[in-house]
Amino acid sequence: IPALCAVMRGSQKPQVLTLSDTVRMMCMATWVRQTAAVMLRMRVMKRWKKISLEHRESLKAVVLEAFRQESEHFVRHSLSQLSAVLVKHESPERWPALLTVLNQSTKSPNPQDRQVGLLLLSKVVESNPEAFRPHYRQLLQLFDTVLQDVNNPTAMYYCILTLTTLTAYAGVAEQNLMRSLLPKLTISIKHLIKVDQDQAGEAMEILDELMESEVSPIIVPHISEIVHFCLEIGADNSLNDSIRVKALSCIASLIRLKNKAVLKQKLLSPILQMVFPVLSAAPPPGQEDLEDQEQDMDNEGDVESPKHFAAQVIDTLALHMPPEKLFQHILPQVQVCLSSENPYQKKAGVVCLAMLAEGCAGYIRRKMLPFMLRTVCHSLSDTSQVVRSAGLLALGQFSEHLQPDVSNYCADVMPLLLRYLAGLNQTMTVHVSKAFYALENFMENLGAEIEPYLPTLMETMLGTLSNAENLRIKELVVSAIGAIASAAKKLLVPYFPAVIENLKGFLLDIRDEVRCLQTQSLDTLSVLARNVGKETFSPLAAECVHLGLNLTNSVDDPDLRRSTYSLFSAVSTVSPECLNPHLGSITTAIMLTMKSTEGVTAHLEEEKQFVLLDDEEDDDLNLEEEEDIEGNDRDVSEFSVENAYVDEKESACEALGEIAFNTGAAFLPFMESGFQEVFALHDFPHEDVRRASFTVMGQFCRTWHKIWKENPTQENHQVLQNTLSVVLPSLLEAVRKDRDHNVVIAALESMNGVLKACQEEALQSEAMLAEISHVIRDVFKSKTACQDVSEDEADDCQAEYEAILQEFAGEGIPLLASAVPADTFYPYLNELLPFIMNKTKSSCTVAQRSFSLGMLAEIAHSLGLVSGGRAVAGRLSSRLLPVMVSGVRDRDPEVRNNSVFGLGALAQAAGPLLTDYPMLLSLFSSLLVKESDRRVIDNICGALCRMITSNAQCVPLDQVFPALLSHLPLKKDLEENKTVFGCLAFLYNHNPSLIVNHLKAILSTASLVIRTEDLDADTRNTFLLLLRDVAQHHPQEFQGAVLSLPPKQKATLTAAVAHL
Repeated sequence: IPALCAVMRGSQKPQVLTLSDTVRMMCMATWVRQTAAVMLRMRVMKRWKKISLEHRESLKAVVLEAFRQESEHFVRHSLSQLSAVLVKHESPERWPALLTVLNQSTKSPNPQDRQVGLLLLSKVVESNPEAFRPHYRQLLQLFDTVLQDVNNPTAMYYCILTLTTLTAYAGVAEQNLMRSLLPKLTISIKHLIKVDQDQAGEAMEILDELMESEVSPIIVPHISEIVHFCLEIGADNSLNDSIRVKALSCIASLIRLKNKAVLKQKLLSPILQMVFPVLSAAPPPGQEDLEDQEQDMDNEGDVESPKHFAAQVIDTLALHMPPEKLFQHILPQVQVCLSSENPYQKKAGVVCLAMLAEGCAGYIRRKMLPFMLRTVCHSLSDTSQVVRSAGLLALGQFSEHLQPDVSNYCADVMPLLLRYLAGLNQTMTVHVSKAFYALENFMENLGAEIEPYLPTLMETMLGTLSNAENLRIKELVVSAIGAIASAAKKLLVPYFPAVIENLKGFLLDIRDEVRCLQTQSLDTLSVLARNVGKETFSPLAAECVHLGLNLTNSVDDPDLRRSTYSLFSAVSTVSPECLNPHLGSITTAIMLTMKSTEGVTAHLEEEKQFVLLDDEEDDDLNLEEEEDIEGNDRDVSEFSVENAYVDEKESACEALGEIAFNTGAAFLPFMESGFQEVFALHDFPHEDVRRASFTVMGQFCRTWHKIWKENPTQENHQVLQNTLSVVLPSLLEAVRKDRDHNVVIAALESMNGVLKACQEEALQSEAMLAEISHVIRDVFKSKTACQDVSEDEADDCQAEYEAILQEFAGEGIPLLASAVPADTFYPYLNELLPFIMNKTKSSCTVAQRSFSLGMLAEIAHSLGLVSGGRAVAGRLSSRLLPVMVSGVRDRDPEVRNNSVFGLGALAQAAGPLLTDYPMLLSLFSSLLVKESDRRVIDNICGALCRMITSNAQCVPLDQVFPALLSHLPLKKDLEENKTVFGCLAFLYNHNPSLIVNHLKAILSTASLVIRTEDLDADTRNTFLLLLRDVAQHHPQEFQGAVLSLPPKQKATLTAAVAHL
């Protein structure tokens, strides 16, 4: 006891407590027994290897005896935790007495004994679930009985906790038994709610485990029951917020993981009928919803409310449900809300529109944008600020997710936003922040369309920076200037000196109270570096690097470090040479962040209960023992990661990749260590960091490929191959096994980037070609971990989120086709084609038809670039041609456009093997007569040019060529200029009289584009050489054609030819 008291008083060197001392304390006062159990647990954790076998057996017997005799619940809890630590070292088979106690107590006729036994069972199973695997069936049979004991809620609670632990380890063998428990689970939790809502909320964790586990298919037949159970809880205003939030969160998880089953079992309507009343509920009298309160917004995300999670359910539905079916059910309820006079119902309707924007973006852009945008803009003039705030949120979401279509309404939206901003009371910083959110998101995507508003915007922003005293307002303005720069680019140059002058004052002020403004200024400086042009920003590049290094070294703040890494990355895009002398310091700082565990907290099991002596007990432990404890003996229940450190780590990873790529050979000393740190993050707990890791792994492959191309040594080639051999399998594993959609999309996008840059180098073995092809097939078949495979559904019943995933997978097919000989890829292409062609049916959505026909077109184009491609294209033409011809007749212009491009690419790839030229020429001729979409017309011109260059003898040039020239120059699809002018060069080489006879029309077209950015440099120079040759060999015709041009066009053409 004196030793214990000394420790509790915090003495510097307490007496050493022996094992026998601690055991004797179990017979003393309650608080002493409690403390003894905790102390003993800590000692066993730290010193197990030093405890003799005799003492181990004695200890196990003493603990079980103490547990039998103990009457106080919290002491029992500590003893059960002590038993759990022992089970980590002593398997149940080596501790038969434990199994006997568990068997007797959990089956005892005494309810109190059953509670105690199930408490002990929950702790020992949680500590070492694998060791209990031989007993799973026996345990599940026990749980079947316990879950029916509705008069003993505490026993049910511990039973459910144990079942939650087992669920993650259960397999197919336990499926039938677990299936029978599901109906009893929901009944048990309902009874728990009546007794202890906190315990009931914890028990509901089992639903998440069931959805995520290997036995998840067993819940599909019970999904209706689970959803209605959660809906009942979520809608009950008498329950506390935490359990209602848990219920809504379960519904969102079910939608995310079992969306097809939710849809098939007709649960969409019941879910919406519950969600809307929660979303539209008014706060108690005299109060406001959290998001409408004028308070520090940094704390807003820390509070979870049912209303917030109801909005998340809408967001999840939008992401994971087919938009056609979702809008059919949700739109009537939205319209009811919008027509109400109740401001909170109006707010719910507008918030719902905001939540739909990301997941249903394609559907909204095609069918709903005018209505939705008009509704949101109208909400900004509502008399209630809560409605206006919701409108600003929705407008920001539309601007982020509905591009480029929403920017077409610039003339209506920009004046509205500017008027709204001008009328705001700047002391209401929360509402002003929402207005800036909407303004920024809308502005940054406008491009040159921002020019008419630029003087007013910059006058307002610079004036506010000079006059405002509120730091938050200044921070918002600095951020807005970054958004303006993203759109305006070089148009911002006249304002650049004034902007930099203002930013300098904020960047150099290192006081803590202005840290947010300083950080935002760094972010805006990075945006300026990327957008105003190299010639404008390069003079500041070296100064920016020094500023970033000084801040990194002098200020310990994760947000500031994140911003400095972004600044280094931005500078590398305009002036990489400025970074070269400092790459050692920069990479050291970045890699320290990537290695750091700061902000990552491992929550130990003992943290959940009373813990004593963690810091001071056993000062004599050596380092080796400490490492062993951390590696093996600590019960880590979960990890948490602070957002600021997640953002810092993500930014560090991305910056390292971009700096490596832009500095190239100068980065060689840091390539190996940098790659190791990037790779180490591929299994990081937070999905944003994993996503960054997979993206940058691909970037490192592209960097090594660039270095090898610039310096093609055997050593560089070997390093490239070694890197590819690590990265590609890692990306493929992520696609198959990661459960987060965005991580999988990032892995697919990274893989596609590697294939595009490295081509055949990425596919040195056919085994890798097969692996990639099979992963693409698995995505199309919805067989990856992040896809719902519980139900078979028709292709046209698909969420846009799922479609996006398949689009990224599909983009890999033409990349594979362009990287290996066609005969090598043909078997895999033959297997993948049906998945794409099935989505060209008229019953599929416009997005599916457009994507699939675009992919077929890209595949045909790729076959035209590789050896053996002509033969394979000819072999496939009988399958592809009918599909593409049908697409040309589609109602949607984007589908027609992709089909026309595909026919041209197929004709070019197959050459003389394609025998349907008359049919195609007739098809294009009739389409030109009635087509109004300029992009489609441009692609018809491109397709005709491809047909001419690949098989001119099958084209009646005297009819086709004049028709082609009459539709030039191209107006929308300017990339096809390369094809058109390449065709003119081809014809001049093979049929010069044809070019000379139509020289006036050709020069008229050329004079309009020859000095613009519509032509790439190589195409421009090739065509100018053609014109010079025509001028030399046919001077009279050339001069006559030039003189026929209007003066401005004549001057442009003459100057271009003279310059060459």
